[in-house]
Formats: sequence, structure tokens, C-alpha cells
Amino acid sequence: MEEKIVALNPDKNKMGVKISKAKYDVVREAIIAALRFHGELTFTELVESVNKKLSGSFDGSISWYTVTVKLDLEARNEIVRVPRINPQRLRLAMG
Repeated sequence: MEEKIVALNPDKNKMGVKISKAKYDVVREAIIAALRFHGELTFTELVESVNKKLSGSFDGSISWYTVTVKLDLEARNEIVRVPRINPQRLRLAMG
């Protein structure tokens, strides 16, 4: 049986989503690698980067998993939104 993980949402009023831990780990690694390499990315750039890295080797909607894992990483304070910038920009959390 496939191991699942609850991907959290930074909005405490919203429920987390149960997803495959294996898929979570692959997408998380791609998000972290993209932000390490680029420093900061817009949300659109992040989705494009993860799509480019995983296209052809990932079973499922890369965009949906990227959004879900991004929200989880925000809830766990691993990545942060750059304040007062539009469109939304993301970076790794300090510390």
C-alpha cells in the first residue's frame, strides 16, 4: 500500500490534502532545487521550473502537485512569499 502524507495549507482554515509521499518528495526536491538555484522565483516561474524538471518522468498533474507541495512548504516555513511584491515571489526561508 502506498504511503500517504497530509500536505498542509498555510491558511489554517483550510484542510490539508492527503497525497502520495513519494510524489510529495519528488516535487518538494524540485521546488527546493529551483529556489536554491534561482534565489527567488515568481509562482509562474516556479511551476515552469518544476514542470521542466519532471516532465516525462512524473505520473500526475505536475502543476497541481507543485501548488499543493508549495502550500505545504509555506505552512512548514520552509519557503516564504516575498512580502509586498506582486506577482507573488517565493524564496527559501532563512535559517
